[in-house]
Amino acid sequence: MNPPILFEDNHILVVNKPAGLLVQGDKTGDPCLKDWAELDIAKRHNKSGKAFIGVVHRLDRPTSGLVVLAKTSKALARLNAQFANREVKKSYWALVEGHVADDKARLEHMLLRDGNRNKSFVSMTPQAKKAVLSYEVMHRVDKYSLLAVSLETGRHHQIRCQLAKIGHPVQGDVKYGARRGNKDNSIGLHAQSIAFNHPTLKDPVSLSASPPKQGIWHIAPPNMKDLKKTLHD
Repeated sequence: MNPPILFEDNHILVVNKPAGLLVQGDKTGDPCLKDWAELDIAKRHNKSGKAFIGVVHRLDRPTSGLVVLAKTSKALARLNAQFANREVKKSYWALVEGHVADDKARLEHMLLRDGNRNKSFVSMTPQAKKAVLSYEVMHRVDKYSLLAVSLETGRHHQIRCQLAKIGHPVQGDVKYGARRGNKDNSIGLHAQSIAFNHPTLKDPVSLSASPPKQGIWHIAPPNMKDLKKTLHD
C-alpha cells in the first residue's frame, strides 16, 4: 500500500486513496490510510513512533480519490471548520448503470441513515436530513453513463443513495441496487477534485486526481479532462 501523494507541506497531506482502503480504522482491524500516513511520515522524517495525522473527512471504503489529512492540530481544527461551514468544494466522477436521460440536473432528497445496516434511505420521517447534489453527464457508453457530481451537502452515502433513487445506481454498488459487484469490491465512484483554503497560509488550494487506470474505469474516455472542460465552457 503506497497511495500517491498529490500535495504535502508542514500542515496538510493530500493523497489519491485507492478503492478498498479504509480512511480510518474500524472493527475489522484492516489497514487504513491514517495508520499508513502516520508511519510513512515518521519514516521519511526519521522520527520514532508515529507522526500526528488528523482525519478531516472520509471516503467510503469502495470509493477512490482525494483525501485531505491534517499534519498538525491547528490544521485539523481549521479544516474541520471549513467542512462544517460548507466552504470546501468537492466533485466526484460517478459511473452509473443505464443512460441518464437529463444531461444535467439537481437532485434534492431527504435521507435517513440506518447505522445498524450502514446504509441511507430516502425518507420523509422527521429525523431525515436534506441532501442536495448536482450532476452533469460527461459520457454515455454501452450500458453506462459517466457523471460529474457536485455536492451541496455531505450526507452519509449521499451520492450512492440519491443516484440509486433515480434508477441509476453506481456501477458495482450492490448495496444500493447495482446488478453485480466488482471482483475487487470497488464501486464506480471517484473523488476527483477538491478546493479549500490552506489552513495556515489562507491561500486557495485546488487539486484533482485521475481515477484508477485498472478495473471499471477503462470505460471512461481517455480525454475526460478535455471533455469536462468543454462541458463547462
